[in-house]
Amino acid sequence: MTATVAGGTMAPVTSWTPDWDDFPPDLLAFWTERHLCTLTTVRPDGRPHVVPVGVALDHDERCAWVITGGSSRKAAHLASPGPVAACQVDRARWSTLEGTGVVVADPASVARAVAMYAARYKVPRENPSRVAIRIEVTRILSSRTV
Repeated sequence: MTATVAGGTMAPVTSWTPDWDDFPPDLLAFWTERHLCTLTTVRPDGRPHVVPVGVALDHDERCAWVITGGSSRKAAHLASPGPVAACQVDRARWSTLEGTGVVVADPASVARAVAMYAARYKVPRENPSRVAIRIEVTRILSSRTV
């Protein structure tokens, strides 16, 4: 698959539905490297809300995690499950996870999300109001150079 970019040139893009048992090693490695990501949620009026976050791909649980405070706007947008996109960029390499996000507050899920975050980034500061956003990944887009 290719996509047109500025100037009319064609940039290679890969669109993939996750097969967690046959996950491309280069893509998995890219989602384990330490990169800042963005998370896009949808405001009630339909406008996108994009914020920088850490995203941890959880191959065993077949999802991705974001940790946040329970009173954050992104958590409010996902009080009911909703569409999300999480993207990371490293020079010409990029990848976007698309799917459905839902806020979870049960201790086991939050602990799992924190552990996955800590493995990719660092141990986060304590936050008694912490919740996790679980992303059920339905499609992955990426540059072919991942």
